[in-house]
Amino acid sequence: MADKDETKPAEMVDGGQEELADLEATPQAPPQELIWEVAQAIAVSRSLHVVADLGVADHVGEVPVPAEHLAAACGADPDALGRVLRLLAAQGIFEAAPGGYRHTSSSSLLRSDHPMSMRAFARLNGLPVFSATFAELGHSVRTGSPALELVAPNGLWPYLQEHADEAMVFEQAMTAKAHADVAAVLNAYDFSPHRRIADVGGGHAHLIEAILATYHDVTGVLFELAHVANEVEPSSRLEVVAGDFFTDPLPSCDAYLLMNVLHDWDDENALRILAAVAKAGEPGAAVLVIETVMPEGPEPHWAKTLDVLMLAVTGGRERTEAEYRSLLGDAGIDLVRTVSTATPFSIVEGRVQ
Repeated sequence: MADKDETKPAEMVDGGQEELADLEATPQAPPQELIWEVAQAIAVSRSLHVVADLGVADHVGEVPVPAEHLAAACGADPDALGRVLRLLAAQGIFEAAPGGYRHTSSSSLLRSDHPMSMRAFARLNGLPVFSATFAELGHSVRTGSPALELVAPNGLWPYLQEHADEAMVFEQAMTAKAHADVAAVLNAYDFSPHRRIADVGGGHAHLIEAILATYHDVTGVLFELAHVANEVEPSSRLEVVAGDFFTDPLPSCDAYLLMNVLHDWDDENALRILAAVAKAGEPGAAVLVIETVMPEGPEPHWAKTLDVLMLAVTGGRERTEAEYRSLLGDAGIDLVRTVSTATPFSIVEGRVQ
């Protein structure tokens, strides 16, 4: 789970003296309390997973609801649920009020019917495959290999194909997260100079379809593995191509999107992906890597949490701008600029040499 300060560093992607000064001015907890809080953080994260899984937020409104009523609606023990809600309310997720619990702006996002619902995302790390993987993080630290290999030796995707319930939550979480991230990307970057854009490893086409809906003179290509590509409906402006970017040629386009792709892979395989893009694109083609960019400094940032998650689950990593510059350069792509968004994601823009 992210440190409380790690939930707000979108403005700090590029650092800055003002932000560092604010950090230095923040009162520090006594050393023993800091260790105690971090060591016990699993209690908060697991409470969030369980409450999201039970669907408690669907039964909470603006008027306080007693824990007993919520427990009856969700099939939970009243005392136990009340204690868990009390802990979450202390973190700003739900509000303890006379007569029970009501929503905060954060807890309302746990409702299933919220237009920006994060219920599935809150359930995600509580899934058996992930909770078991994080319990084996020591394996990753000792060996450098993903802890997931002890839990799902064939890899995450085959595991999810065999566990439909977990796969459903995973897909819902990725879809919910994509909606917020896609909106931030569209607000931060002008796609109008491009005529044909390839979304490489673009999942169910959330990003490319949003771009096509906004820019009517643009056409797109979704390039994905067959089992994903077969679930996406092509259109007059969207071509769907099934393929593997490690073995199959990419389509020829004047821009390539790689959103949440490179961080799944180590440097060797990330370079293979970028080299395939550079081979397919004409000189000057844009390469847009959309990821969290690791800050060079010590400040809290979501990338630092996500980096350890990648270590445990995929064997991939988050990277600094300098690391992206080196990786892109080795693939024959010049880094042009890095564009911040309203979320912790940034757009690392390159051009094929």
